[in-house]
Amino acid sequence: MATATPTPSRTPGDKSKRSHQSDDSSSSLSRFEAYNSLQAAAVAFGEKLPIPEIVALGGQSDGKSSLLEAFLGFRFNVREVEMGTRRPLILQMVHDPSASEPRCRFQEEDSEEYGSPVVSASTIADIIKSRTEALLRKTKTSVSPKPIVMRAEFAHCPNLTIIDTPGFVLKAKKGEPENTPQEILSMVKSLASPPHRILLFLQQSSVEWCSSLWLDSIKEIDPTFRRTVIVVSKFDNRLKEFSDRWEVDRYLSASGYLGENTRPFFVALPKDRKTVSNDEFRRQISQVDAEVARHLRDGIKGGYDEEKFKPYIGFCSLREYLESELQKRYKEAAPTTLALLEQRCSEVNIELARLDSKIQATSDVSHLRKSAMMHAASISNHVGVLIDGAADPSPEQWGKTTEEERSESGIGSWSGVTIDIKPANAILRLYGGAAFERVMHEFRCAAYSIECPPVSREKVANILLAHAGRGGGRGVAEAAAEIARTAARSWLAPLLDTACDRLAFVLGNLFDIALERNCSRESECGRKTGDMDGYVGFHAALRHAYNRFIKDLAKQCKQLVRHHLDSVTSPYSQVFYENNFQGGFRSSASSYFKHSQALAGSFWLELSDGGQVSRDETMRDQENLPPENNPRQTTPGKGMEGREALRESQMTVPETPSPDQPCDVVYAGGVKAEVGPRKRIARMTGNRNPEQLMKVHNGGSLLFGNGDSGSISAYTAICSSSAQHFARIREALVERSVTSTLNSGFLTPCRDRLVVELGLDLFAVNDEKFMDMFVSPAAIDALQHKRQSLQNRQKVLQSCLTEFKNVARAL
Repeated sequence: MATATPTPSRTPGDKSKRSHQSDDSSSSLSRFEAYNSLQAAAVAFGEKLPIPEIVALGGQSDGKSSLLEAFLGFRFNVREVEMGTRRPLILQMVHDPSASEPRCRFQEEDSEEYGSPVVSASTIADIIKSRTEALLRKTKTSVSPKPIVMRAEFAHCPNLTIIDTPGFVLKAKKGEPENTPQEILSMVKSLASPPHRILLFLQQSSVEWCSSLWLDSIKEIDPTFRRTVIVVSKFDNRLKEFSDRWEVDRYLSASGYLGENTRPFFVALPKDRKTVSNDEFRRQISQVDAEVARHLRDGIKGGYDEEKFKPYIGFCSLREYLESELQKRYKEAAPTTLALLEQRCSEVNIELARLDSKIQATSDVSHLRKSAMMHAASISNHVGVLIDGAADPSPEQWGKTTEEERSESGIGSWSGVTIDIKPANAILRLYGGAAFERVMHEFRCAAYSIECPPVSREKVANILLAHAGRGGGRGVAEAAAEIARTAARSWLAPLLDTACDRLAFVLGNLFDIALERNCSRESECGRKTGDMDGYVGFHAALRHAYNRFIKDLAKQCKQLVRHHLDSVTSPYSQVFYENNFQGGFRSSASSYFKHSQALAGSFWLELSDGGQVSRDETMRDQENLPPENNPRQTTPGKGMEGREALRESQMTVPETPSPDQPCDVVYAGGVKAEVGPRKRIARMTGNRNPEQLMKVHNGGSLLFGNGDSGSISAYTAICSSSAQHFARIREALVERSVTSTLNSGFLTPCRDRLVVELGLDLFAVNDEKFMDMFVSPAAIDALQHKRQSLQNRQKVLQSCLTEFKNVARAL
């Protein structure tokens, strides 16, 4: 890359001594033509090449258009289209002594070819305006950085290339978006930022340096003005204000604002915009230069410091400096440009060879199978990496929040959950294994937010009395368990389905993320694991196979977790009889079954005819219960048969049994002995914390008695028992079964079986069916079109390379 050239700190006089004739020498012209060809190729093919260029910047009324016409040597009404153009204009000026009249040609859009010569000045303006409007309509923007390239061959223009940018504006014109000024400023900064470009900044003389609107913007791009040429336009307007030498010298030095080593150029151009001939226009330019020099020498008392400032006065001085400076930059950049061209030609040749192989491979089944397998394996590997934990590609772009997952999956809230579930890290954008674990946590929150739903008295009575009819004291406990099992199946099953669907959505999103990660890795490594670009049919089949794999996993996981739900809600499940459970029931877990048995006996008493039971019988019944602090649990179904049979023989069946009938109070030997539900409930709730105890007594719709504050009904007690059963079922399901099942059901297959399943789905077919994914007329046409475009690029770059080799030999 060429080194940046500072604005001249002494004088460019020694540079201007290089005669204009030397610039027109064959070596200089060949260099200029070589760079023009390279510039045309860069514009046509979007090549990023560090070509030395001049970028003209300035406000909309600072004289930039007039300066460009002066460089060209003829007017083409660029001032009239300045307000209408919102695209850069690359002016390639070629000094051709044989061209007595200017020959202008526009480079075709998206091509390196130039159109037919344009002679009329008004036609040039119309083409610039129409091309700008057409592109802005297409892109639906107010400005565009895509340049218009015009080549002007003329005997009276220098060998110079200038990129004219839209003028800075403070306010959008009528009909334009309000942000047009910001869009223009942003685009111009982007064009001026590359270090190989010289900045030609114009500011009219009526503006003081301290109040310059756009000088600060230039400083942001080039803080020290090392590669900036500052031009003070309309200098003749300011000359009238000077009378003494010290005034004009102080103004010309611009000290205190531009720095000691920065010298601006001072230019004045003809003001008459009447239509004149090209010869008259050039004569007027020379006349204005002479008038400015004469006024500085004769119209100012004491003149001015000619030795210091004369090389910076007048349009001709600026033209000579820019032409010589650009040629110098061209010469310095030639070796670097030659090396870069050789590299780009080599890269294009490799890309063209790869594309040729790809076109040939459309009929090579074995090659396609190998490439497709490598690509599928790479995607599967990236899916596994994302599940294990990765932060590439950017989670901010590819991750999703909990709310976005709910919305985009179409699943919404959790069934039966009335509160808004906010899992940890809900607002973070996650994907892969992190998003999977967040959904698992959200499922736990949803499950634990559901309590055993209210059960009507009628349902309790129907279940309870049916067991009573079959006899046996265990019927009440079994009725409470049955209520809990039914509630668990009804309320937890939808949660399990929702969890599976949400997890499947998280894993389904990994396909696109894996594709992006794969492309990124291939770009970094400079190689492709099976070049599958352009094979739309294959990519669609691969995506379909992946989605089907995830869908099948979700279906299998739903069946597994439903099986676990059926298991823990089975009458034969041991969940109700186990000791160690996490959660809020640890304190009563060791005596839980004992309490259930106590409830069975006492509740049964409440359903009798209300007759008195002797204190001896009551005490005898209590003696057959396991001790309160006995750590051993009674095996379900044993140890109670004899007592139950004895109690059955002592009971009287009520005429109208009711679950609301209160417990009895029996007096024996003058001592008040409570039997029935009150005593058993007290024992059952003895180890519960205060909140749980209050829930038993004040359970709202779940737990309420018959209006007697001194008694607890069978309905209230059985609802309390079923709530505990429900909690045990929920805890066993969530903590023991579902978590491990969903992890092993979803994640393990994605790591271990995904590549095999995709392979069986895509490749375990005959060649004819396999080729259906690859051979399509549209795909082959697209490859052929891309190949043609690459060949054109190769041809142009190779031609530029040949030119630069000739230039290098002449250096």
